[in-house]
Amino acid sequence: MSDVRGERTLNYPIPAPAALEPPPEWTELRERCPVAPVTLPSGDEASLVTRYEDVRSVLADPRFTRELNAPGAARIIDTESGGLFNSPVANILAAEGHQRWRRMVGKWFTARRMAALRPAIETMADRLIDEMLAHGQPADLVTHLAFPLPVWVICDMLGVPEGERDSFAHWSDVTLSLTEYTEAEIDAAQAAFTAYLTQLVDGKRAHPGDDLLGELIAATDAEGTPMSDAALVATAQALLVAGHETTASMIAKMVAMLLADRRHWERLLADRSLVRTAVEEVLRYDPNGGFGIPRYLHEDAEIAGGVVPSGTTVICSMAAANRDESAFAGAGELDPGRSPNPHLAFGAGAHSCLGQPLARTELQAVLDVLLRRLPTLDLASGADELRRVEGLVVGRLREVPVRW
Repeated sequence: MSDVRGERTLNYPIPAPAALEPPPEWTELRERCPVAPVTLPSGDEASLVTRYEDVRSVLADPRFTRELNAPGAARIIDTESGGLFNSPVANILAAEGHQRWRRMVGKWFTARRMAALRPAIETMADRLIDEMLAHGQPADLVTHLAFPLPVWVICDMLGVPEGERDSFAHWSDVTLSLTEYTEAEIDAAQAAFTAYLTQLVDGKRAHPGDDLLGELIAATDAEGTPMSDAALVATAQALLVAGHETTASMIAKMVAMLLADRRHWERLLADRSLVRTAVEEVLRYDPNGGFGIPRYLHEDAEIAGGVVPSGTTVICSMAAANRDESAFAGAGELDPGRSPNPHLAFGAGAHSCLGQPLARTELQAVLDVLLRRLPTLDLASGADELRRVEGLVVGRLREVPVRW
């Protein structure tokens, strides 16, 4: 079989023409070069997968591993560790055994627990909207709602004291950096973040609470073995970063996408039962989904009818796959009523996002509250004036100015 990689190498992530538009290269890659060579921010080469079925297949195939610190694996960024995906946190959690870790932590992220959290999430959203209304219009939805709500939720779940949450934004940005920070800045932020969370875990061990960290400290696996202290700290760090950063970014993008063509907002106002499907659709439609999921291949494998050789680092672009016309009719159009909607925004298979029940609960709660409180909500600038934050693993908008 022939190698299916194309002839020209793109720089990755691929820039987009506007904040709410996908890179035009996605369509060409899916049609003509479904496993494309790309150059990462580190300068190393990887192979980019953009078709829906191929991305789903790679994420479910155990031959494509999380071993991004393997000799010969591409580094994402030009630092000693190579970036978020093979950072000390990732390596500590891998050493715990990924499935064991998921079983221990996943007990917290059940649909029943998330449903129990929803009233408190809605109450906090109401409070933040009150403060935004007091601020006056126009207001930045990122500053007033999209960022502070998920920070409050995940910190409350982990038992982080109210007055100790201000540093998380900086620590998260540095942790998620592709090109924004130097190696020295990344190392300093990681050290400060780890020191804070080590102190937090020590405090929880001395004075256990009914929060997630308190439960994990007391928990054991099927063999009666508790989670190591290093893994508890790494878990707290992973959940604080993933638990607020991606959801904060998605709240802002969700509102921007639904208001960019206000007929979508009007449709939801007329039929609030569409909130659940609308959330799934903005997750699918998101053109600014971030870096994607990297995997390392230890043996030759076939993708899209060709052989990808052992030693290749593969990047799965879920955002590109979610725009694949072969999987979604009218993939380039946002349809708040789309159902079924088997999108890949949370990944697929055994390694799909652990926190997706929480993310869905927060997104649905925020959208419900906004529709109830601010039916006249609209963008205070043109959608083409919105700007992305570049250089991070996650896809984020700088601001979403709104009026009502």
